[in-house]
Amino acid sequence: MGRRRYAVNTEKSGEIIVTVQGDLSQQEKRAVFLTVHDLGTNHSSFEEFVNSACMIEIKERSCFIHIDVPGHADNAPNLADSFQFPSLQLLGEELVTVLDFLHVKYVIGVGEGAGANVLARFGLAHPSRCLGLILINVTGSAASVLDVFKTKFISWKGDEVGQSAEDFLLYHKFGYQLVGDNPDKEKIVSEFQSRLHSSLNSKNLKQYVKAFMSRKDLPLKNCKVDLLLITGIMSPYASVVEKLYKDLNKEKVTLLKVERAGDVLADAPAKVAQSILLFCKGQGLLTSVAMPGVDRNRAFSTSSGGSTEGSTGARRLSRGMSMEDYDKPNIRRLSVTINEQLPPIKK
Repeated sequence: MGRRRYAVNTEKSGEIIVTVQGDLSQQEKRAVFLTVHDLGTNHSSFEEFVNSACMIEIKERSCFIHIDVPGHADNAPNLADSFQFPSLQLLGEELVTVLDFLHVKYVIGVGEGAGANVLARFGLAHPSRCLGLILINVTGSAASVLDVFKTKFISWKGDEVGQSAEDFLLYHKFGYQLVGDNPDKEKIVSEFQSRLHSSLNSKNLKQYVKAFMSRKDLPLKNCKVDLLLITGIMSPYASVVEKLYKDLNKEKVTLLKVERAGDVLADAPAKVAQSILLFCKGQGLLTSVAMPGVDRNRAFSTSSGGSTEGSTGARRLSRGMSMEDYDKPNIRRLSVTINEQLPPIKK
């Protein structure tokens, strides 16, 4: 899959670096995804996910437009002191400039954390350019679990990331995985710190965190496009995502909660890939891609509006379905069912 980088100038958000995977000249025949990363990372988090084994078939039939929010490209210089870092609202609204620059008509948005919030605002502002939104650990409220950190989390020392800021980012990303006797705790922390202190500009990173902390309420009730909300049971945002889901129109939204996961892209990439594929099939996209590990007699629920909760509470079709029928786009809203008993994805 080809990979190209562009610098796109926006009216109020400065220069946005864009990494494109796939051939956009073939966009009429492919699914086109627009990704926006979370705090403390950049486009590499989604690029690594797209390059993982469980995404091979989707990747072959898709294009991915990965956004680096201002100042977050690898080894980016400091943003100018005079630069006004955009609010999440403004950034979301201005993403349409990237689509216009690349001559892309429609996208499915995939965002995580702060990036999910940005993409939700893009979908609200430009519903005619958005076929659907897949939002990982999205927060709908202006104040949530982060209140605890509001007075103390940003203690940057010069251009370095201060300890309490680092603690905040670790909590934001990994939550309960850092509590108790998790044997992987040290590995999680060291890998995250390594990335935080290597290619990312920590002074610029602080600006994105501040924008996230000062975000306004997200009026997702007004969203005109289909939504897939994803969270991990162990994520610090699980309860926030569930609360958001309860307030939304169930005709438009599906909730996937992944068991034994906090950082779902890292902990359960196969389940995220499966849910993305099901969601896209519901939009009439990627219809020729077979579900990994699904035989001809196995089917997923296509009933309207349900909530999936890991391996529990999952509704299943009472009859089998041929792969030919399965590949036909279903005009009803998909309810994503991820079955723990499915065979593992072949590496």
